[in-house]
Amino acid sequence: MSHPTGADDRFPTHPFDPFFDDDKLHEECGVFGVIGVTDAANFVALGLHALQHRGQEAGGIVAHHPDHGFNSARRFGYVRDNFTSHKVMETLPGPLAIGHVRYSTAGSKGNTAIRDVQPFFGEFAMGGAAIAHNGNIVNAEELRRELIGRGSIFQSSSDSECIIHLMARSYQKNIPERMKDALRRVEGAFSIVAMTRTKLIGVRDALGVRPLVLGRIGDGAWVLSSETCALDIIGAEFVREVEPGEMVVINGDGIESYMPFEPRKPRSCIFEHVYFSRPDSILGGQSVYETRRQIGVELAREAPVDADLVCPVPDSGTPAAIGFSQESGIPYAMGIIRNQYMGRTFIEPTEQIRNMGVRLKLNVNRALIRGKRVILVDDSVVRGTTSRKIKEMILDAGAAEVHFRIASPPTAWPCFYGVDTPEREKLLASTMSEEEMRAHLQVDSLRFISLDGLYRAVGEPKGRDAGSPQYCDACFSGDYPVRPTDMEAKGFEFRQREPAE
Repeated sequence: MSHPTGADDRFPTHPFDPFFDDDKLHEECGVFGVIGVTDAANFVALGLHALQHRGQEAGGIVAHHPDHGFNSARRFGYVRDNFTSHKVMETLPGPLAIGHVRYSTAGSKGNTAIRDVQPFFGEFAMGGAAIAHNGNIVNAEELRRELIGRGSIFQSSSDSECIIHLMARSYQKNIPERMKDALRRVEGAFSIVAMTRTKLIGVRDALGVRPLVLGRIGDGAWVLSSETCALDIIGAEFVREVEPGEMVVINGDGIESYMPFEPRKPRSCIFEHVYFSRPDSILGGQSVYETRRQIGVELAREAPVDADLVCPVPDSGTPAAIGFSQESGIPYAMGIIRNQYMGRTFIEPTEQIRNMGVRLKLNVNRALIRGKRVILVDDSVVRGTTSRKIKEMILDAGAAEVHFRIASPPTAWPCFYGVDTPEREKLLASTMSEEEMRAHLQVDSLRFISLDGLYRAVGEPKGRDAGSPQYCDACFSGDYPVRPTDMEAKGFEFRQREPAE
């Protein structure tokens, strides 16, 4: 995760602080928008708070009032620390607002400036527009070179700014049509929430890689959100998902729906089910919690082991651990306890403190673990550094055996569609077999759920359709549904099938 130059106490440098856990995959961001309520920005702030898990680096809100025009506020850090202030929120009046929480995957990684924080705003001949983007544009560098060559002046290092410049150069006569023009040039993954003076706009790319949902407040107010959990916090009713390849345009008269892209078979991100989305969200018509519990059930069937306790690695491993326990009959136990109040490092991160590592966040329930054969259930293994430290903690507490069960297949390929992934050579599964990873982590056994098992858990009883996969699973399979053009130009080698008819 990147942070501003000259990090302050909002951006601790401790490598095991929740801000800087580089042994997990991180979503890029979350988006939220509201139209038709008094002080829409307050609703957006609440929605962004519910989406904070999708990005903790920075957040921004743009609002419009008929008398005061467009106003924006962009801040580093948590929503609760920035957008609960009356002084800030009174600068964002109006019945229409959009917002964004950021975790950078593109742009100035490690040196984020406030100009990189979304939403982005542009002034056009027919009025202003603001845009917030979740995903990643895989031909952004190519587009940027073209646009700069034609006279565009970029204010940020974000790939999302390309969309504003493409809109500015469109000859269409209104902003929704200009946005269609721009997005037809864009490759990759995008869920977008945008606004004009009178309209709230939502768009998903043709594959529907990143999520976007539509909600309603009462009779005349509408909401767009990355996840359904953010609708709940403001008392909005979930209406439906924005369809892959769909643009919805909402104003005082209601909703208009368009399908501006060439139709393709949808391939939404399967890792949303495994880790990114909150367990209290509904995704693809399914409870995320129930899907993760079912992953644990599949794991217990595929990789049984004789043991005394099933313990989750909190908090993301909890639903899968419950499912594993229920299916195996092995008791579930909270063998690892998370320090819920660790917002930032409270002492200077000396080398001695660094060596404490993950113990600042997690502690073993020693009385429960001692002498037991323990199954640890986690959502993923990326670099393996945190897994090794957790294993050492469990053994130090007196466990007789440690068995890892992982609620996703091995992560062997980087994601280019809006997920912060290490380079391929830094992914443990890219260079090691399952047995080699077991030896590297020095555990008694290690098993990942199979790709077919994961598909069964998300509701595909026959597993993965190898000829035409139902989801984007490139991080597991190396099967990229959209060519990562910019990375390919840098020499990245990948596998890609022809699109299904």
